[in-house]
Amino acid sequence: MPSQTSKTKKMKAIRDEILVLKESPLFEYRVSNKYFPVIGEGSHDADIVFVGEAPGRNEAKTGKPFCGAAGNVLDQLLEHVGIPRKSIYITNIVKDRPPENRDPTSREIEVYGPFLDRQFEIIQPKVVVALGRYAMGYIMKKFGLDQEIEPIGKAHGKAHKALAPWNDPKTSKSAYIDIVTLYHPCVAVYNPNNLPNLKKDFEVLRKYVQD
Repeated sequence: MPSQTSKTKKMKAIRDEILVLKESPLFEYRVSNKYFPVIGEGSHDADIVFVGEAPGRNEAKTGKPFCGAAGNVLDQLLEHVGIPRKSIYITNIVKDRPPENRDPTSREIEVYGPFLDRQFEIIQPKVVVALGRYAMGYIMKKFGLDQEIEPIGKAHGKAHKALAPWNDPKTSKSAYIDIVTLYHPCVAVYNPNNLPNLKKDFEVLRKYVQD
């Protein structure tokens, strides 16, 4: 398994590449607004990686993922299932903010997706949690679950097992990974009445929490 120093170095390389990613459709928008790219935050040895779709305004201002209203909801959900935020890694598919918080385009996902793939390879998590339909679509296809994709209204709260593109570091045999699909926390920002349903969905993660 790569050392922590090696993992940190590889994550910094991703950050440095995205900083000068002029081929990104969002590069000029980021520079003109003096925003930061949002690479990710948390443990590089995390068993669980959470993936959203793209940063919002607060995130782009600080360079930190899920630090605004959606982040507050995520914190409540993590606390509900007993997962310390510092124990996980949190990122997005798209690493720069789309204008007016619009949905990411297919081109933007195409440009930034390979960086997320590299983050998976660095961390080698046991569980990937897709927050929202864009993350779900990308991650399910990434791990060969194309045939299992459903509308988010049906998929939320479900877990799927997939073959990971890396070997188990303990056995050097094929590694398996669980893909969990959940609603994006922003649905409880727009309508707080959704929070109980999100908490119920998050309970699927309790089986991955180490005592």
